[in-house]
Amino acid sequence: MNLQEGLQAEKPPVTAPKLRHQPPFGRFWESIGAVSRRKTSVIVAFAAAAILMHLILRFAWHTTPGAYQIPLLATLVLGGIPLVFELVKNLLRREFGSDLLAGISIVTSVVLGEYLAGSIVVLMLAGGEALENYALRSASSVLRALAKRMPSVAHRKRDSAISEVTPDDIAAGDTLVVYPHDICPVDGTVIEGHGKMNEAFLTGEPFEITKAPGSAVISGAVNGESALTITATRRAVDSRYAKIMEVMRESEHNQPRLRRLGDQLGAIYTPVAVSIALLAWAIHGEAVRFLAVLVIATPCPLLIAIPVAIIGSISLAARRSIILKNPAVLEQITGCRTAIFDKTGTLTYGEPKLTEQLIAPGFAQKEVLALAASLELYSKHPLARAILAEAKVQGLELQPASHVSEPPGQGLRGTVSGHQIQIAGRGKLASQNISGAEQLPPVAGGLECVVVIDSQFAATFRLRDAPRAEGRSFIQHLGPKHQFQHIMIVSGDRESEVHYLGEQVGISEIHAEQSPEQKLAIVRHETAAAKTLYVGDGINDAPAMMAATVGMAVGQNSDVTAEAADVVAMENSLKKVDEFMHISRWMRSIALQSAIGGMALSLVGMMFAATGYLSPVAGAISQEVIDVLAVLNALRAAFPPKVISDMAEWT
Repeated sequence: MNLQEGLQAEKPPVTAPKLRHQPPFGRFWESIGAVSRRKTSVIVAFAAAAILMHLILRFAWHTTPGAYQIPLLATLVLGGIPLVFELVKNLLRREFGSDLLAGISIVTSVVLGEYLAGSIVVLMLAGGEALENYALRSASSVLRALAKRMPSVAHRKRDSAISEVTPDDIAAGDTLVVYPHDICPVDGTVIEGHGKMNEAFLTGEPFEITKAPGSAVISGAVNGESALTITATRRAVDSRYAKIMEVMRESEHNQPRLRRLGDQLGAIYTPVAVSIALLAWAIHGEAVRFLAVLVIATPCPLLIAIPVAIIGSISLAARRSIILKNPAVLEQITGCRTAIFDKTGTLTYGEPKLTEQLIAPGFAQKEVLALAASLELYSKHPLARAILAEAKVQGLELQPASHVSEPPGQGLRGTVSGHQIQIAGRGKLASQNISGAEQLPPVAGGLECVVVIDSQFAATFRLRDAPRAEGRSFIQHLGPKHQFQHIMIVSGDRESEVHYLGEQVGISEIHAEQSPEQKLAIVRHETAAAKTLYVGDGINDAPAMMAATVGMAVGQNSDVTAEAADVVAMENSLKKVDEFMHISRWMRSIALQSAIGGMALSLVGMMFAATGYLSPVAGAISQEVIDVLAVLNALRAAFPPKVISDMAEWT
């Protein structure tokens, strides 16, 4: 029996996950919160049933007014009073929301005895809130999908026994077995087994990643067909998956600044509506016209359409692997005129590539590269990957190395095919007696390493961190397509490297060799002059990212950076920055369409009501139609626009 078969045989039957213990007091308050969240839905159901009963009693059974008014009075008492009470509390806090007209309409309808109109306003106001709550739940589907993917049990191995534990019980250093097709519960390192994991849900990469002893695994990844034994490197609450969950929750609870646009528009709209209502009453001497105008003026397009558009955009962005931690940036990014970029890992791939091989006389290029790559197999240095990649491209056969070591200050050493190989920087070789050292080429921009074979200088390898393929087209389109007027690179790298990158991507203003403190000072200075977008991926970008108007992290290279950013692009690509800006523009356009279009239709209805062509009841029904149209339009924000990225036009 092989390892995989043995582990499958030992795998205990899957049982229902145990619920965490929760104190009764905690459950009590959770229940209260659930009732509170369902309050508007209960009012909607009750108001609809009461209005239906009123119509049956009045027109089907022909009962007396005292009988058929009872359901409406119950609606106004049980539904209207709580809603008006909330509005009064807001007024006492000097929060003059755009729903003030609805409260005035309810009170006026009671005073004038227009109970049906008042009940319809209650239904309309509560229905708007219930619809918003439904939109919130619908837009949260991405978060719920993430939550469902988190396994409720893990399989911990101690000695030869495997037991089921909850992810919260896992500590760093525990040995776990991830069975075929299971979801990895924590971040860790493979110690036994070979296989593949699908990390597309977390990284955006569409490929399965090969895993072998020493490979890192991330929580939330789906295991392939082979069992893997891993060592946990983090607790579940500190894992990458948990960080993503936390970011998603924050994106739900943050209150975006654009959401207050409804109140800003309402500050103009409400006085206009009240003025029209008072004027109609004064001219015609009929208080019922005052009520009719207010009923149709109830600004549900402001109360519902804008939040629905924002929530839909959050969901759309999440489906595009863009997490909005602070949805306020959906409005702010459209006003940004300065773009500031980090270099390594943002405008570049963060992976050096071998660009030049300067071979000393007496050595063959392929032989030197093969010997160097054979030794670099045992190194984790970033330059090693570049050398190995070039050897693979040239189809070179690598040989096993022996006596591999890396003494301090002497670089990497080892024996390959009987040759003593040393790979180091020229500074590390200066104190050594290397034959042919005078043949070293002059220092140039970029990274380099020197290859020494049998104590003789053999080659200098020069490497550069390659610009992203989409970098130039992205930078060139920022001005024409997104109205950016000022673009710069702020990097901690050497000036020659940053200048080289600037030339490649088309950015003339650079700030090289900057410390995190200096980066922060630059961003603060630029933000004081105009709204700024800062894009980075490293830990040293976090302070500057927080100081910018909009901070965006590209990729998940640093948890610290992801926490500091307003927006996190899970896929390491500049295209996601462009997509975010297009989603923002799409959301703002739809939000304003819905709000202003709804108000315009309401103003038309107010004119009909003021001249007596609409009764309070007819006005309330007309307003419901306007609400539906505004919300249906706002729901379009959850679907991608025709153009979600226009970088290709500038390639």
